[in-house]
Amino acid sequence: MAADYLKEKKILLVDDEKEIIKMITEFLQEDGYSQIRAAGTVAEGLQAVREWQPEMAVLDVMLPDGDGFSLFEKMKEFTEIPALFLTARGEDEDRIQGLGLGADDYMVKPFLPKELLLRIGIILKRCYKDEDPLIQLAGSQIDLARAEVVKNGGRLPLTAKEYDILRALCRNAGRIVTIDQLCEAAWGENPFGYENSLMAHIRRIREKIEENPSKPVSLTTVKGLGYKLVMEDKRI
Repeated sequence: MAADYLKEKKILLVDDEKEIIKMITEFLQEDGYSQIRAAGTVAEGLQAVREWQPEMAVLDVMLPDGDGFSLFEKMKEFTEIPALFLTARGEDEDRIQGLGLGADDYMVKPFLPKELLLRIGIILKRCYKDEDPLIQLAGSQIDLARAEVVKNGGRLPLTAKEYDILRALCRNAGRIVTIDQLCEAAWGENPFGYENSLMAHIRRIREKIEENPSKPVSLTTVKGLGYKLVMEDKRI
């Protein structure tokens, strides 16, 4: 079984069969995976990769507007994430092509959901084995496993919203996370109108993680775009 912090990884499912998507999503959720997004076409899959920045992909080979192989090649132009291919066909050529592109695994439909869960867990463990849920910043550490900030020998608990915001920032450490992305992480799929609340939460987070909250060095503002988390030793 995958470790708890691995089950927080963002998994993208690309398949035009809605029943397959529903089944995989339900089994992942039952097993504790909390970040799952589905797409039904190559175009939707690419959009999800650009906007959502998943950390693993499960790709169907046959899609309405192309195939999983071409989608994977396009994904690799701007991101490197592990991928598992699904197909209704069992030809060796498909398997060789998928693995030749750098895919991590390959399964033929129909498949046992428990086997898929096992393979997803193995891939995540192999690809993210060096991660440590303790994130080192300039003046503090973020302990995602405990939802706490370790600072000056003490521990400061994070609220649920602070945790959601920090988790999104940690997953994209060193990169700009837009205001809309952070609002969506904290308030769901309809994040509009929460900008002022986000600013208030950012201010309180800085009070917990920064040595000098009025001059932040770890949680910086990127004017007009969003925020960026600067880590001392990137481990997530």
